[in-house]
Parts: sequence; structure tokens; C-alpha cells
Amino acid sequence: MSDLESLSQAHKEAAPGISRREILLGMGAVATAAFAGSAVSAMPDHDHSKHTAQLPDLLDATNDCLDKGQRCIAHCLVSFTEGDTELAVCAQKVHEMQAICGAFSYLLAANSGYIKAYAGVCEQVCKDCEKECRKHEKHVECKACADACAEVVDQINLRLS
Repeated sequence: MSDLESLSQAHKEAAPGISRREILLGMGAVATAAFAGSAVSAMPDHDHSKHTAQLPDLLDATNDCLDKGQRCIAHCLVSFTEGDTELAVCAQKVHEMQAICGAFSYLLAANSGYIKAYAGVCEQVCKDCEKECRKHEKHVECKACADACAEVVDQINLRLS
């Protein structure tokens, strides 16, 4: 054992209890905790109501429409690979709807000031998509997409009129 280690060991044995260093470290920790607590209590109350979509039913309908549209497009692509092009216009309308509803969904989630202005475009595109998908409602995916588009139109008329 070196001289330094034996001196340190002797000091520990001679002075039972808390060392001055431990007291200073403890006081520093207490002061830090007290300061952090007072800073939080001095802050103004947080209002998180603006962090939530103000039109949740319309947002849900729009997101559901996007989901149903993805399934419809997937079904159309399978038909195309089998040589059936009957659903080509349907796929085109659904693709347009997805572009518009995707942007509209973002605006709704962000509580944008452009929601009302953009809603008219979304409503018209969803009506066109629904009309085309209704022609193919014998396909489950097309019917589901048409129903979802109709729900978006209903929600726009209900919430933004």
C-alpha cells in the first residue's frame, strides 16, 4: 500500500460520519433540486388544447378514407396484373382523392387556417371518387372506399358549413 493510500485509509478510520466533501455535494444537489422546482412552478400554466385537432371526427373520417383508398388501389393493381383494366378510372380517382385527403388530413391535424378553403376541394374530389367507386361496388374495396368518401363529404358539411 502506498503512503497516499494508507493516509487516506487512516483518515477514513479516524473520522467516522459524513465528510465535508459529502456535505458540500449534498447541499449542491438540494440547491439544484430547489431551483429546478421553483422554475417549473414559476412557469405559466400550459394549455395543450391547441395541440389536439379541433375537428377530430373530420380528421378520423379523412384518415379512414385514406386507408380505404389504399386498399382500393391495391385491389385495382391486382386487377390490372390479371389483365382487367375495368378499374382504371376508379384507380385514377382514388389516387387523386389520396393526394387531396392526405394534405387535408395534415391541415386538420395542424389546426391550419386553410381548412375551410381546402375543404371545398376535398369535398369535390371525394364526391368524384365516391361516384366512380359506386360503379364498382360489387368489389368490397371499392364499396368501402365509396362509403368512406361519402363520410368525409358528410363530415365536411356537418362540421364546416
